[in-house]
Amino acid sequence: MFHFDRRLLQHFDWALLLTLLTVIGISLMNLYSASHVGYYGTPPYIKQIFYYLVGCGMMLAIISVDYRFLLRANYLIYGSIVVLLLVAMFFGKTAMGAQRWINLGIIKLQPSELAKLSMVITMASYYCRKDTGKGFDLWELLPPTGLVLLPVILIIKQPDLGTALMLLFVFASMTLFAKIRLRTFIFLAVLILALAPLGWEHGLKPYQRQRIETLFAPEADPLGAGYHIMQSKIAIGSGQTFGKGYLAGTQVHLDFLPERHTDFAFSVLAEEWGFAGAIFFLAWYFFLVFLGINVAGAARDKFGVFLAFGVTALLFWQAFVNLAMVLGLLPVVGMPLPLFSYGGSSLLTNLAGIGILLNVRMRRFSRPGGAASKA
Repeated sequence: MFHFDRRLLQHFDWALLLTLLTVIGISLMNLYSASHVGYYGTPPYIKQIFYYLVGCGMMLAIISVDYRFLLRANYLIYGSIVVLLLVAMFFGKTAMGAQRWINLGIIKLQPSELAKLSMVITMASYYCRKDTGKGFDLWELLPPTGLVLLPVILIIKQPDLGTALMLLFVFASMTLFAKIRLRTFIFLAVLILALAPLGWEHGLKPYQRQRIETLFAPEADPLGAGYHIMQSKIAIGSGQTFGKGYLAGTQVHLDFLPERHTDFAFSVLAEEWGFAGAIFFLAWYFFLVFLGINVAGAARDKFGVFLAFGVTALLFWQAFVNLAMVLGLLPVVGMPLPLFSYGGSSLLTNLAGIGILLNVRMRRFSRPGGAASKA
């Protein structure tokens, strides 16, 4: 039974919800332009509306239960994600050379997307319980490192280097936020730099090394490895100040821009709305990130702080990697722009993260074990 407390509505973050709805509105307009022609069957923008509706229903369910429930259920969630990753590895659907999806009929579930949010919950649970107050040393970081490396290895096997790196980015952000000792930080930094050449030679597959090399000279193979980056940069640059107009992007509608409704959705927006439209969108988008940080700062318990910070870090790093990728500043790694690019598993995962932020914000007036925590 749920106990409803009127203070939950009084502390609801309407600014966060309004910002989210604005981003969703811009996303659907952009997706319609990118996918209303040239697709057989149900267009992606129609499917995305369905995913948004399901995601909003999921958000409503999430805010109905006290987020501290996740503190008790975190290892069950973690174990379930590991099992799903194993199922995907052995029995999953293969597409574009990767075996990442579990076909559930109405939706193709991508467990690696769910692993992102699971990692946030797991790390928030660990660091709030083990907080030393003086910073973690090397030995104290071994358990959380093991927890993150297991799903990372399974995701790399799919292969999906972009998502694996995202888990490491979120882990590193939350670990630094939890505070580590200076000598530990220096040791880890030196270790990573020392192992980087070994990782380049033996850790990356040839096509992954090619993507990184292409970043510095995409014109060397304009119809092959450099095609995605070059067409994206042409689309963004041709938008100039105010763009070519809605539904008038030539790179998009003449079918030059690849993956225009998924990884390169921002390129569509930049071509049609120009620099001014792109800045307008990014202002709303990163205001969403700012509100997430604000939720973390207002949380009343350590778990809420770590949880809100982790979700915000996840949104930020996904957006950073995608935007740098479409601008030609990072290699193409298959990273969608969260809440904006087409994709069911990615969208539902990020909407669940927003639901967690709203949950933490609503319950900032209550202390663990208080009456409001029963809501």
